[in-house]
Amino acid sequence: MTDRVPLVAGNWKMNKSAVEATALVNILAQSLAARHPVCDVLVAPPFTALAAVIEALRGTDIMVAAQNVFWEDSGAFTGEVSAPMIRDLGCTHVIVGHSERRQLFGDTDTSVSKRLQACLRSDLIPIFCLGETLDQRESGSTFAVVKRQLIEGLGSVKFASPRQLILAYEPVWAIGTGLNATPSQAQEVHSALREELGTVFGAGFAQQVLILYGGSVKPDNAKSLFDCEDIDGGLIGGASLKADDFLGIIYSA
Repeated sequence: MTDRVPLVAGNWKMNKSAVEATALVNILAQSLAARHPVCDVLVAPPFTALAAVIEALRGTDIMVAAQNVFWEDSGAFTGEVSAPMIRDLGCTHVIVGHSERRQLFGDTDTSVSKRLQACLRSDLIPIFCLGETLDQRESGSTFAVVKRQLIEGLGSVKFASPRQLILAYEPVWAIGTGLNATPSQAQEVHSALREELGTVFGAGFAQQVLILYGGSVKPDNAKSLFDCEDIDGGLIGGASLKADDFLGIIYSA
């Protein structure tokens, strides 16, 4: 038995203007204030909407994350955004190592580790994403892949508290495809990740770390996933862009 509080996080990816983003979070905030769900809620708008969303959510319990971060704190890195800048805006979390960053923009286990360390230097909580492709799952290498990503991503990162880390297991084959890992498939990987965390940091640490599931979560399958012992909520993509769908998932948690 642990005191892990579920987290439902919405990754908006490259969607929503500042005006659209503000309208969406206003709906979320009003609904959540009336219903008081027993879980934490977070949204990750694009960089251009962060300031507007943070302002709109001031005084609410909804947290805000950035979708990426560079590993240096400042310097001649045109187009990048640093952890101190993100913290200065008012974000509390950062998504790190998302599969789209790995597949499309060259993120590696090494660069993900550097981003994780940058988050900790600025008191930001990384939502550290890992997961296997369809080829890797079909070849039976799922556990080897996610454990490698975990170990190499964490590298020499030091955590003062398990509250400084959130994992998000996202089977790449289930992101935006309509496919979905079954609850038993997802639980199996979450359990393996928690066991591996225990090997590295100790069982007590591992039992306190949130492990989210990401991969075509919808209101109609959320509860069966969230009921699993080691699934502590979700990192939600497309469904987080629609207030009714996202709220349905939140209430499932």
